[in-house]
Amino acid sequence: MLETPDLKFFTTLAAAPSLAAAARELEVTPSAVSQRLAQIEARLGLRLVERGRGPVVLTAEGDSLVRRAKTVLTDLSRLNDELVGLRGDVAGPLRIIAPFGFGRIHIAPIIGKLALEFPSITPDLVLSDDPYGAAASDNWDIIIHIGQLADSSLVQRKLTANKRFLCATPDYLKAHGEPRHPQELLKHACGVIREDQADVTMWSFKDPKGSRHSIRIRPAFASNDGEVVKAWACQGLGIVMRSEWSITRELRENKLRLVMEDYTLSSADVIALVSPKSLRTKRVEHLIDKLIEECALNRPGIIGGCLG
Repeated sequence: MLETPDLKFFTTLAAAPSLAAAARELEVTPSAVSQRLAQIEARLGLRLVERGRGPVVLTAEGDSLVRRAKTVLTDLSRLNDELVGLRGDVAGPLRIIAPFGFGRIHIAPIIGKLALEFPSITPDLVLSDDPYGAAASDNWDIIIHIGQLADSSLVQRKLTANKRFLCATPDYLKAHGEPRHPQELLKHACGVIREDQADVTMWSFKDPKGSRHSIRIRPAFASNDGEVVKAWACQGLGIVMRSEWSITRELRENKLRLVMEDYTLSSADVIALVSPKSLRTKRVEHLIDKLIEECALNRPGIIGGCLG
């Protein structure tokens, strides 16, 4: 009665906020979605979705179907991966979720290299301001996460270390003075990146003697895109906290200068979260190896205000 394409269609529909959103995901018209849903319901003799405008609301039967469908599709995907693995092939879909800036600048080129090396891989990169939050979905193979994890039970691989620094333009520091202690930051304009549902206004430091200092800043500017916040800092709006991966070029070109170098910020290592269903697939193993290799080759290494 039901075939694999029907299960894929219905799980996509059930996860969408509306029929129109499902149509965009499926790359068809909303009317085509409605027609196909009606056909499936007619074949089953069951109503799966409550009719009406607004969000998709499943009936009890629809909820039962989507839960079973996810299990069936996961099992089928694992079976396909096992069979591909037995042949020694590196092939199949590869869905990666990564932060906007880091994903676009660093992860995308690495995926491109892997796709050239293994043409049978089908990469699908999703950039998000909250990649870790996407772990609630089953539709991913690897999530690139930067910083501390709230849930350590997920399978994870460290890709590279990632130090964080405070920085601002030379002109801003000349006009407003250079802070020497965390408390002095309260007198300065500071910018934050609102992402990963983190507490971005609490800045914590360790001084040269190992003592810890924490302050709650009042953001003078903010965005959910780190590149926007960095661009504003380069225009002289104030002081920002950025990863060493983000500010290498700006430091080299003297567009930004490090601030309070004697104080150490907590690191935000780059890690890969691996979906349990994709853990032992060849394509995922090769991507992780490629990510670790490329990150080691390209790590900027900012040490004491210098680029290593």
